Amino acid sequence: MRFSPSFLDEIRDRVPISDVIGRHVTWDRKKTNTSRGDWWACCPFHGEKSPSFHCEDRKGRYHCFGCGVSGDHFRFLTELESLSFPEAVQRVADMAGVALPAPDPVAEKRERKRASLEDVMEMAASFFEAELQGARGAKARAYLRDRGLSARTIAAFRLGYSPDSRSALKEHLAAHGVDKEQIEACGLVVHGPEIPVSYDRFRDRVMFPILSSRERVIAFGGRALAPGVPAKYLNSNETELFHKGNVLYNFARARRACGQDGTLIVVEGYMDVIALAQAGIDTAIAPLGTALTENQLKLAWRVTPQPVLCFDGDEAGQRAANRTVDLALPLIGPGRTLRIAVLPPGKDPDDLVRQDGREPFDQLIAAARPLADMVWSREVGGGVFETPESRAELEVRLRQATSLIADESLRRHYQQDMRDRMQAYFGTGFQARGAGKPGRGNFRQDGEGGRGGARPTGGASQAVAVSERLARSGLVRGHGELPSLRETVLVMTIVNHPQMLHDEFDELAALEFDDKQLMRVMQVMLDAASAGGRLDRERLVEALQADGQGDFIARLESQIRNSRIWTATEAAAAEDAREGYQQALALHKRTRALKWQRAELERDIAEATEAGDGEAIPGLILALREVQLEVARLENQEAIIDGFGVLSGRIKGGRGSTG
Repeated sequence: MRFSPSFLDEIRDRVPISDVIGRHVTWDRKKTNTSRGDWWACCPFHGEKSPSFHCEDRKGRYHCFGCGVSGDHFRFLTELESLSFPEAVQRVADMAGVALPAPDPVAEKRERKRASLEDVMEMAASFFEAELQGARGAKARAYLRDRGLSARTIAAFRLGYSPDSRSALKEHLAAHGVDKEQIEACGLVVHGPEIPVSYDRFRDRVMFPILSSRERVIAFGGRALAPGVPAKYLNSNETELFHKGNVLYNFARARRACGQDGTLIVVEGYMDVIALAQAGIDTAIAPLGTALTENQLKLAWRVTPQPVLCFDGDEAGQRAANRTVDLALPLIGPGRTLRIAVLPPGKDPDDLVRQDGREPFDQLIAAARPLADMVWSREVGGGVFETPESRAELEVRLRQATSLIADESLRRHYQQDMRDRMQAYFGTGFQARGAGKPGRGNFRQDGEGGRGGARPTGGASQAVAVSERLARSGLVRGHGELPSLRETVLVMTIVNHPQMLHDEFDELAALEFDDKQLMRVMQVMLDAASAGGRLDRERLVEALQADGQGDFIARLESQIRNSRIWTATEAAAAEDAREGYQQALALHKRTRALKWQRAELERDIAEATEAGDGEAIPGLILALREVQLEVARLENQEAIIDGFGVLSGRIKGGRGSTG
């Protein structure tokens, strides 16, 4: 069932979000302020000992500063209790004492279609299971036996076999009343205008059902048995049910096994997960044949604040580990990180537990290295630092790596950690630039501080007046007639390319804007996406107009067109829209982090002044100067945004100038 934004707002307003969440957590008495509707608890999505899960009745939102989950009443129920969106709305409506609106036939039809697709996928999984145990499955059974899998393990993971036939599955489903459109919508056949007769996508393969977090079959992976097949492993294509970058193999089972204290382990493939489970390690998950994505990493953090990523010990494994380090650094925060374990060369987890049992693998996981170790060893490994130039180059690389961390507090700790490592590595005579009082300041930018530079020695009066400049800049424009261009780019890219609502839902749900009306627009769009089904631009604009946002959206559209930011317009190609969105998002996150950092430093300077701590003030002022330099750099970067939309010239349906 589809619900109007006004109805969702009504029941959200009637039921404090703390009433929904309070049934699943124990509120922390010290941090919670009940009179203000400000609540804190240990996160129900991941195990922790200190409360980092926060919800505010006034905003109707929750956020965990440990694992990063966030959302509203309905998202909490769908994520924690695995309710469907209509079930979550029903639950909150019952708490509010409000009857559900009359059914929407179109929305109900779409919901029934999605449910029917899940039924078709279940039928396909049962077919593959039966084929594995039948006469045609002998070769597949032999393969699984050679891989050391027991009958119990095969049954637990519902492994199957797709016959070497172009139509066996298609004919089986058709015989059970499944129509052609449903089979195609599930991605079970290859079809298209240039294919006269569709044919089974999976042929002569061992089949691995891929389950959703609600443990419904949504896709398949197939391992080829015949030699010389171009794709050794083949996944289902993207469908209504399945978006590869948002799914982890064995996620639901591993989440249950982790409980409060388990170690979530990310390995490379299906067979690694299954072999570990057979060895008694039920907490392994895997991406689906590609490098780990940002959404998959966030999914892992919902289970545990510190998953262990397991990589092969060869050169390819090292490259994969480095890519993951770069992916993780902008996303980590207090209580949210990862560790990395590297396997012996030439062995994967499957080999290790089959040959030597689980003990060596357990020892490997226990010895997994912190992320900071990986950053250090990556930059130092194999290097020779006999000259001042080579040591300065290392310092620059470490500064660049740690600058990726968005959380300002954690970034400072990483930078101090790298300074400490350099001093230990090169001896006590070495001092990194900006290394003053422990924990203060960053790696210094060239030309700022150091020898020959003016060193402030006075009190708080010498603090750099960054607030006025920030207030004038495009980075932090206030609530004028229109929002900042950066925020407009983010919102209008979503309006004009609604598929991103599905692809980036968690990221978008956590976004905060300075402009309150933009926050309202984003909430309406999230509600529309949560209602289920694919959402095109026309339906999204209708939802916004129904909420009274039509004129505001038209003004935002004019703003991006007048600024020639074509990546945010409807005419932009999808890949250009996504690229422009990612640029604006990175700038937005960094800007907000700078604002928090600035406020924290100004507060520290004020406190140090009141306490008469003259030794601390110069270091704080230097750190504040660094914020100023970073603000200036981002101001220049935002100026460049005015042109990034016209660089490629790609538009929907072809290439050419967009303006």
